Amino acid sequence: MKTKSLIALLAALCAGVLPAQAQGETVELKIDTPPYTRISGMSSFSIPPQFFEREPLPHPVIQVPEGTTNLARGRPVTSSDKAPAEGEISYITDGDKDGDEGFDVELAPGVQWVQIDLGKSAELYAVAIWHFHRWRPRAYRSVVVQISNDAGFKKDVTTVFNNDYENKAGLGIGRDKVYIETNRGKLIPVNAVKGRYVRLYSAGNTVNGANHYVEVEVFGKP
Repeated sequence: MKTKSLIALLAALCAGVLPAQAQGETVELKIDTPPYTRISGMSSFSIPPQFFEREPLPHPVIQVPEGTTNLARGRPVTSSDKAPAEGEISYITDGDKDGDEGFDVELAPGVQWVQIDLGKSAELYAVAIWHFHRWRPRAYRSVVVQISNDAGFKKDVTTVFNNDYENKAGLGIGRDKVYIETNRGKLIPVNAVKGRYVRLYSAGNTVNGANHYVEVEVFGKP
């Protein structure tokens, strides 16, 4: 490893930065945040406090290799719900993160998933999710994010986020916390996991039973 890269890595570790990989030049991952959408009203978050992140936390600082990009943009999406109540599944990777009406897809209540095909296996460093960020404050239940090279997610599956403290999705009890949706979305570090497919689960939200997505971004090196 070059001296410059080694010094940068040590400095990042001392600062608590999450490195995407240990070799090569890296840069801090920056994601575009959509405009703030006014949220009004009150919500009852019937979630045990030990599993709930009541105040939105800053995004983690993630170091990624130079040339890392959003591999999900424009890629095909499939879903467990074949007939969404609102919107189109393709909205999830169309690049529009706006919180206004007409930018999200609504899936049926219960445990549902969406899956993005990146086209080929790649080394991944982060996943960013925007479920819904308008109207009443809400949090989505049983959010699980998995990566695999198997389209059926039957083998070689890596779970990179899981806040399903009730195991509703049947994928195991998660240690991550349920979080409130905002226009900033949720940025999830991925430790250079290789995969072609990204699958995201949810099981309704604290306002109603529906499952929503505005946008999902998957950052990796093409």
